[in-house]
Amino acid sequence: MEDKELVLIIDFYGQYNQLIARRVRECNVYSEIVPYKTSIEDIKKKNPKGIIFTGGPASVYETNAPKCDPAIFKLGIPILGICYGMQFMTDSLGGTVQRAEKREYGETSVNLDNCSKLFEGLDKQNICLMSHTDFVAKVPEGFKVIGNTSSCPVAAMENEEKNFYGIQFHPEVNNTVNGTKIISNFLFNVCKCKGDWKMSSFVKEQIEYLKNKIGDKKALCALSGGVDSSVAAVLLHKAIGKNLTCIFVDHGLLRKNEGDEVEQVFRKQFDINLIRVNAEEQFLEKLKGVTEPEAKRKIIGEEFIRVFEKEAKKIGKVDYLVQGTIYPDVIESGLGESAKIKSHHNVGGLPDYVDFKEIIEPLRDLFKDEVRKTGLELGIPENLVYRQPFPGPGLGIRVIGDLTKEKLDILRDADFIFREEVKNAGLEKDLNQYFAVLTNIRSVGVMGDGRTYDYTIALRSVKTTDFMTATWSKIPYNVLEKVSSRIVNEVKHVNRVVYDITSKPPATIEWE
Repeated sequence: MEDKELVLIIDFYGQYNQLIARRVRECNVYSEIVPYKTSIEDIKKKNPKGIIFTGGPASVYETNAPKCDPAIFKLGIPILGICYGMQFMTDSLGGTVQRAEKREYGETSVNLDNCSKLFEGLDKQNICLMSHTDFVAKVPEGFKVIGNTSSCPVAAMENEEKNFYGIQFHPEVNNTVNGTKIISNFLFNVCKCKGDWKMSSFVKEQIEYLKNKIGDKKALCALSGGVDSSVAAVLLHKAIGKNLTCIFVDHGLLRKNEGDEVEQVFRKQFDINLIRVNAEEQFLEKLKGVTEPEAKRKIIGEEFIRVFEKEAKKIGKVDYLVQGTIYPDVIESGLGESAKIKSHHNVGGLPDYVDFKEIIEPLRDLFKDEVRKTGLELGIPENLVYRQPFPGPGLGIRVIGDLTKEKLDILRDADFIFREEVKNAGLEKDLNQYFAVLTNIRSVGVMGDGRTYDYTIALRSVKTTDFMTATWSKIPYNVLEKVSSRIVNEVKHVNRVVYDITSKPPATIEWE
């Protein structure tokens, strides 16, 4: 990506850092998130067309507040500071930041100077999402106020000569009307970007890169059958053909009938070298008695690699291991400066020792929607590209508590019914992710004339554009009623069904 236009997102532990990056990419400008500690030398090497400071929970006047090298303001690169990023800019350049008497949070009417390059084409009043306790009391020398609210005197500021802009609200979220337009104005009016980054060019360049990197050497791909690993597999197949071998580890943690479906698609539809390893007993033995979700992830990741090593020895020398790691996996696993949320099977779940020359992650810089676009560019059928997201550890983290074959079979049947009824109701394209969870709760029930003491199934469904934030889906009651009735009547050892109505945040999409 070195030869592409790049906008750097400097992360100050911002809640919406990935949303900012996605909005930039939606404008066909490549973006990359880096921690605030990134050195000036490294920033110079990346040669960004613009820099965006994220928000963050800290107060800029606190002793340990995150701050990047103030030399960043001497690089001659346009900068947009958002929320905390604006306050950091103010503090660094001689302005004043103070704690507000009243915190401003939620959708707020903001008065904007639409003569500014940043707000060109906008109305003079816009609804924007505010989320701050501190505020800019005095702008730095050379700046002027270009936005305010009834309680925030400096909701936006600019130094047009130096191309420095600051906004107290969040343009990256849907709550801010015309937020994407503001980001677009920064990219094109201020940074003078061309906007020539597209998925078609990514696919072409990535195939060429992989051809040159791997050459005539052998590669193994960790194929789970999910969207990410499927796209990674086809991308590699386009680059190196039969030098790619996909190892599909059926760890016994897949959805109903999924193992057979994966084998059918990749053997017959794509003619990819595929080895299917049925390792259910091996995985369940290793996971026996393990209840802690992070421990499950580590064990599953460890076993994946061990199985790959064993299969690699059977087929001869293998230099590269290919994985379908994507950008949210990397960031949520805390490999940058963002707070760690959970380790991902493709990232944090890897053991310290891997018996391969190198791990290749061709989708590592892409968000989920970009992975799907890549899949379509590669000619992967739409029904596979838009398949329900499925975590690397599979049902291992959708069975709460310890794992047994009986519990997994219960969940498989319940999950299948849920997905089938969503499809029957014509809702599958309206819901971004939906699945069942086998809780570790058993409760009293009555079936026929007898008392039961059986499991509770939780249904989870969310709507989201980025999988970083999500709202729970308002599935019609009649659909939920049918799902509940079928599960209780058709799945043994289940006598209760509940529906999760928690959004992300505060919850994650998965339960573990």
